[in-house]
Amino acid sequence: MSGVCGCCGALRPRYKRLVDNIFPEDPEDGLVKANMEKLTFYALSAPEKLDRIGAYLSERLSRDVARHRYGYVCIAMEALDQLLMACHCQSINLFVESFLKMVRKLLESDKPSLQILGTNSFVKFANIEEDTPSYHRSYDFFVSRFSEMCHSGYEDPDIRTKIRMAGIKGLQGVVRKTVNDELQANIWDPQHMDKIVPSLLFNLQSGERTESRSPSPLQASEKEKESPVELTERCFRELLGRAAYGNIKNAVTPVLMHLDNHSLWEGKTFAVRCFKIIMYSIQSQHSHLVIQQLLGHLDANSKNSATVRAGIVEVLLEAAAIAASGSVGPTVLEVFNTLLRQLRLSVDYELTGSYDGSTNIGTKIIKAHEERQLQEAVIRTIGSFANTLPTYQRSEVMLFIMGKIPVPGIHLTLPSSDSGPEGTRMIQVMLLKSLVQVTAGFQTTNMLTALPSSFLEPLLSFSLTEDPEVRLLVLQILLSLIDRHDNRPKFANMRCVIGISDISVLKLKVDKCSRQDNLFMKKHGQQLYRHIYLGCKEESSGREHYEALFALLGLLSVELANEEVVVDLIRLALALQDLALSTDEALPVYNRCAVHALVAAYLNLICQLTTVPAFCQHIHEVIEVRQKESPYLLPEAVFVDSPKLHSSLDKVEGSVLFLQSKITESLGGSGYNTERLATPYVPQYTGKESKTSRLDTRVLISLHMLHYIAFCLPLVDSVGMEEQERERRRQVVEKFQKAPFEEIAAHCGYGQSQSRSVPIYEMKFPDLCVY
Repeated sequence: MSGVCGCCGALRPRYKRLVDNIFPEDPEDGLVKANMEKLTFYALSAPEKLDRIGAYLSERLSRDVARHRYGYVCIAMEALDQLLMACHCQSINLFVESFLKMVRKLLESDKPSLQILGTNSFVKFANIEEDTPSYHRSYDFFVSRFSEMCHSGYEDPDIRTKIRMAGIKGLQGVVRKTVNDELQANIWDPQHMDKIVPSLLFNLQSGERTESRSPSPLQASEKEKESPVELTERCFRELLGRAAYGNIKNAVTPVLMHLDNHSLWEGKTFAVRCFKIIMYSIQSQHSHLVIQQLLGHLDANSKNSATVRAGIVEVLLEAAAIAASGSVGPTVLEVFNTLLRQLRLSVDYELTGSYDGSTNIGTKIIKAHEERQLQEAVIRTIGSFANTLPTYQRSEVMLFIMGKIPVPGIHLTLPSSDSGPEGTRMIQVMLLKSLVQVTAGFQTTNMLTALPSSFLEPLLSFSLTEDPEVRLLVLQILLSLIDRHDNRPKFANMRCVIGISDISVLKLKVDKCSRQDNLFMKKHGQQLYRHIYLGCKEESSGREHYEALFALLGLLSVELANEEVVVDLIRLALALQDLALSTDEALPVYNRCAVHALVAAYLNLICQLTTVPAFCQHIHEVIEVRQKESPYLLPEAVFVDSPKLHSSLDKVEGSVLFLQSKITESLGGSGYNTERLATPYVPQYTGKESKTSRLDTRVLISLHMLHYIAFCLPLVDSVGMEEQERERRRQVVEKFQKAPFEEIAAHCGYGQSQSRSVPIYEMKFPDLCVY
């Protein structure tokens, strides 16, 4: 019988005999290397036999798996791996089919060692660049199985970790094998991404650390590289790095869904880490696509809890910080529009207490402090986005936000607030805070084009409102816009400035005033002076207001001052001193002392900037007298936590006052315009403003209503106006201040429709519009 067997063995095909010879009698001896070399040489010499070799090896492996002969299984897989690495002929596709069939058989096994063995072989195969494309190969099973292994719940933690790592490596292999093969089923399709991405995030989250490491994984130690978290992050980065423009959405959407499904927005840490990985891994020109998806997701969660919305906003904040300058792309205004809309919704939710404006049983309870945290996060995010933009785009954003600030009762760009007047006020405050963020660090060489009238005029009009918080925000915006050389911090403390006899210690950066700066001050200077004057006149102005007004005076002096501006600023300072002395304004004692202190600090600054000795001598003499006799007229007594004030200011006179005559005489000798210096400053008013120091809400509504009436002639304030005209103007202003809103509307003819089109020369204008 032995002879018969030998005869039959000799009749077997050569490729089968070569395959059989690589298996030793004892599997522990491993692959017979000499015979493996013969098999490889045969496969290279007769590539048409390669598919039969693969089929036969597959047959043997299946039989060995069924018989639990795992040693022979390992030998078969090692032989397959070596043949794959050696052969790149055109007929390799059929061999690969046999190979993948064997890998699949191992992955389907419930034995972890076989799963890991199959994965390792697949990873080796994934790294091979095939010479010929495959038209029919499918990797759907491998995506599903490797994803399942990533979620392994095996009891033994060490084995569980190995299975999960095998799953991660397998997914990495699938991506490498398919991402650049146009003939393969698209790995970026949602059906694949919805399995791959959550599997990676699951492993990333399972080993999450309190602080995300640096964006580059190259410096990780060998031990760290073997951990599932590090392996997962490398795989996730590789996946995102390979994503083309059209695939970003499919890669990011499963991330958003995973964070939703597992309530991971609230914690913020993991969500932020995920999107840091995304932003650092994708191609920089695609950054705006991620931001766009986050904005859409924020809108989709408009009625979710404040903590969820705040988490999305925090992620947006981090994404904006990473995105390259200008990478927001064509969606710049969309970004700000979405954030401003969320800001308005949050204010409504906070004040109404519900998401739909009702208080029905079963509606979600709004937590005011959470909404406030969200609002602050939105404002910070607006600033972060603005910082990525070039100057011209930031100017557009400033105009855009200014156009969103509502005027009670008449604003058309925002839907009416469900939360009433208080909601409108809060929205004003929030949008102005946003402007503070946008204008922080804003620098431009030409302020005339960067800050047009369409922005400055409405901004300055808000500085006249009765709300002290709004006025302070306007001042902060102005300071950011005018400060182009980082001089603002040097004017932060009036108490320090008043004690300086040598201004050089402040190390101010002063450039020569450019032609554009001169034009800017010619156009807007009087408006700025007027608003400084009226800001000092406000009873509700506090320490912060006066410190900001002083900083504004200081910045105007070093940033935008030519000789004419210097003269106007000195005249303004003297007019403020007269304001503090006046008993007609009925200013509280604190405000009068504060104005006196502000004037002293500012004149001490401007006299040294002019470098006129006689001017400096007079200012220093007055300050010295005040230090001895009237310290309550200086910053160190006023701008402190417990101001030391005098009970009465009726006897503020003589040597404690700055004299216009002496200042005019000293500056006139140095070439300054003595005629202009001798003319007291009087605020110049336009038709859009009231001559009162306070523009309350009712007056603001009325004035804006006039502005919107079609073809209304502007109000005119001429210096040579006759006494009768002055009296009539006073009556008009008084009418707007004291009359009920309905009466004002009736006088304006507001809301009345005309039955026919009337030529302008036949129109009958209301009395309050023309005089």
